[in-house]
Amino acid sequence: MNIPYFEIERGAPAGVAVLGVPVFSDLTTTPEAGAEIDRGFLAQRRFEGQPGQAIALLADDGSTVVALGVGCRESVDANAVRLAGGALARNAGDAETVATTLTASWPEHAQAVVEGIGLGAYRFDGSGNGRNGKAPVKLERAVLVGRNGIRAAVERGRVGVEATSRARDWVNLPPRSLTPRELARLTVEAAEKVGAEVEVWDEARIADERLGALMGVAAGASEPPRLIRVRHIPSSRPRARIALVGKGITFDSGGLSLKPAQSMMTMKDDMGGAAAVIAATLALAELDVRVEVDGWVAATENMPSGTAIHPGDVLTARNGTTIEVLNTDAEGRLVLADALSLAVESEPDAVIDVATLTGGQRVALGTALSAVMGTDAELVRRVVAAGEAAGEPCWELPLFSSYRKDLDSEVADLRNVTAKPDASTIMAGLFLKEFTAGRPWAHLDIAAPAWAESETALTRKGGTGWGARTLIELVSGLSARRLSG
Repeated sequence: MNIPYFEIERGAPAGVAVLGVPVFSDLTTTPEAGAEIDRGFLAQRRFEGQPGQAIALLADDGSTVVALGVGCRESVDANAVRLAGGALARNAGDAETVATTLTASWPEHAQAVVEGIGLGAYRFDGSGNGRNGKAPVKLERAVLVGRNGIRAAVERGRVGVEATSRARDWVNLPPRSLTPRELARLTVEAAEKVGAEVEVWDEARIADERLGALMGVAAGASEPPRLIRVRHIPSSRPRARIALVGKGITFDSGGLSLKPAQSMMTMKDDMGGAAAVIAATLALAELDVRVEVDGWVAATENMPSGTAIHPGDVLTARNGTTIEVLNTDAEGRLVLADALSLAVESEPDAVIDVATLTGGQRVALGTALSAVMGTDAELVRRVVAAGEAAGEPCWELPLFSSYRKDLDSEVADLRNVTAKPDASTIMAGLFLKEFTAGRPWAHLDIAAPAWAESETALTRKGGTGWGARTLIELVSGLSARRLSG
């Protein structure tokens, strides 16, 4: 993981190779732009100044000025400048240093500018080398033109970028490289740097703790499962106690209910929820947010073998609920059942889980939105607001109680899927609700936005790290008093 070093200067430093300046949709710029823009040239190039648009211009001194679209002058918001920052990073060429006046024009959105530059500059290089042995070009330094009053926002943005980049790296690693044991090791290593606490349960402890659903999913894999608990305990009295839960399927073949080959190609991303939860908890520890955070990740592979669970088997979860497994490819909700059961035992003020859970989420909402459901209207509202602020929007789906009867089983307390494909995302949410013990709870299904098939100003193909910054935004703003009204 390599993110730019961010500096704050009162003006653009002399000799900077690339300067990014905002341009409105009428092709004018701000007084703080720091460079003249040829409106006629932009118009000839069909540059419209829309958020995420960028075009590089050669200045008289040989440097490059990048015109960054920010949209209508009256409606520039955090997302517009975040996209502009990403577009600057993506149009910096081989430059190791860039500067921008976005922060001078909109100091209130300095965090979003940093997020945009950092996310746009992201490169995955898990092996230490790029393609053909060539290291990828990395933007090393970003100079933000503005005043020291933006320093705290810049730091929050940097920590958010680091969290998202960590989650992206882990999702992008080959599944043979990121096993449950390796995910646990990386968590311990990262936690030591920020003062977070980590506890790892091996397969023997998992069995002793009666995590029957996790053990059932892990039964077909030669790689052993792990239960990872990562905690942030603030240095001052916490204002709230929050549990985060992440689905950690490090590779999902579907088990005996085997996926088609095409559907398996991106299944190294099935631990995207776990990556978001761990990365966010570490970031919250680094920021020393005054909220106690308890992160739970149930990590395993889902593989077919002679020891794998069968359709028709019955598992017993941590809370004693028996589950008839009718489809082994609906395994995420099984491991979450145990992790949620553990998370609620300490009676936190709220529980939020994040999971790449259902294909129905993609069908319902596409790749630009995650789905959110929950039992507490205020908590769900805050999740939606946090996603909007982080540039990771979500849309609420109803936990329609009349559908619950379709999960009834003749041989167990409930079954993991229904006989019908209808409302699969909602049905998964109703299943998870059974393990929340009445605590305020929200569920984020990030199945589609966790993986990008094409590039944007803020993402490259592969893992997006979706959910990490939403959780940071959410938990940073929570307190027990405000959560209850």
